[in-house]
Amino acid sequence: MNMLSFLGETPTAALKNAQAECGEEAIVISTKKISDAKDGSKDMYEVIVALEDEDKEIKHTKKITSPSVSNNSTKDKSFQAKVYDFKEEILKMQDAIMQVQKSLWNPKSQLYDLTIPLEFVDMYNLFEQNEFDQEMTYTIMKKTIKQLPIALKANPKKVNDFFKLVLRRIIPIKQEIPLRKHQRKIVMMVGPTGVGKTTTIAKLAARYAYKLGQNYKVGIVTLDSFRVGAIEQLQAYTNIMRLPLEVVKKPEDLVEALLRLKDCNYIFIDTAGSSQYDVDKIEMINEYQEKVHELPIEKVLVLPANVKHSDLVDIYTNYSRLNIDYLTFTKLDETRSFGNLISFAHKTKKSITYFSIGQNVPDDLIVSDSSFLIDCFMNNSCVRR
Repeated sequence: MNMLSFLGETPTAALKNAQAECGEEAIVISTKKISDAKDGSKDMYEVIVALEDEDKEIKHTKKITSPSVSNNSTKDKSFQAKVYDFKEEILKMQDAIMQVQKSLWNPKSQLYDLTIPLEFVDMYNLFEQNEFDQEMTYTIMKKTIKQLPIALKANPKKVNDFFKLVLRRIIPIKQEIPLRKHQRKIVMMVGPTGVGKTTTIAKLAARYAYKLGQNYKVGIVTLDSFRVGAIEQLQAYTNIMRLPLEVVKKPEDLVEALLRLKDCNYIFIDTAGSSQYDVDKIEMINEYQEKVHELPIEKVLVLPANVKHSDLVDIYTNYSRLNIDYLTFTKLDETRSFGNLISFAHKTKKSITYFSIGQNVPDDLIVSDSSFLIDCFMNNSCVRR
């Protein structure tokens, strides 16, 4: 956009000069008086117009004079339009204003009095979009503002990499370490109804039985005789994979079922799901554990990624009576927010074992990896590998 300045002894005269050179498409931006009549001279007005057609050539050489002005050598000069290209500068100013608006911290408490630097605005917005815990966001931002070298703050990639490093340090991850030949491991999957415990067990069973190249013997035990179709679902999986399945309906039968699977390297126990608020059903799982208390059983809490942070806290609080060892997150393909997973795992100090990213058995399973979760966080989407 071109900005042109025209002068005249009256506003009308200045406007006529502008229209004579620029045509009717000129847009009047401002009209102002720039000098008063004195010493025989007359008033002088300036009209600034804008032309949207940047490619149009303007040759503005017209003189604006008066009889009195011609007698004064200092004022007998040609007034030429000053051409300004403000487009780039205006866009920069608009962008800066938007960045400032985005950087305003909107705290829920007076404790959070932090102002986000422009260099961190995009990253701060990511934390907000991912429903990251606000207290942790504040802490991370404050430390980063203080610790990140000034030379790196101007480089968006360096800022991005620094935040990735911070997130990597706070995500607790349990590395997958396959068993040696004569080792044995019993894993009990617990969690609310519908979070995907059974499907996750089928994925894990297929992984250890066929995908690691170790020829592990895998067995499955189900304690879920309440849900309609639960046993049939597992039976279908075990028939396809040719794996043994034990159905246990009473706590005292669990010992015998595990004895029948004594040759298995991995035994996965599926439990009945229930509401996190149904404490009685959660306690029933403890009754099964008490019958085999002499055996080391790894308890993994299966949590859905598509619920808010407060729901995760409620689930963990009530299921923690089972002495939870690790976490597995499912339904990552059903959400766009991953900050709640990171902040929740960090606050509970429970390491993540696996991520389930769909219903396909055995493919939609990701071994715990902080880089995977951070990529999901940065992209607001489950990044399939």
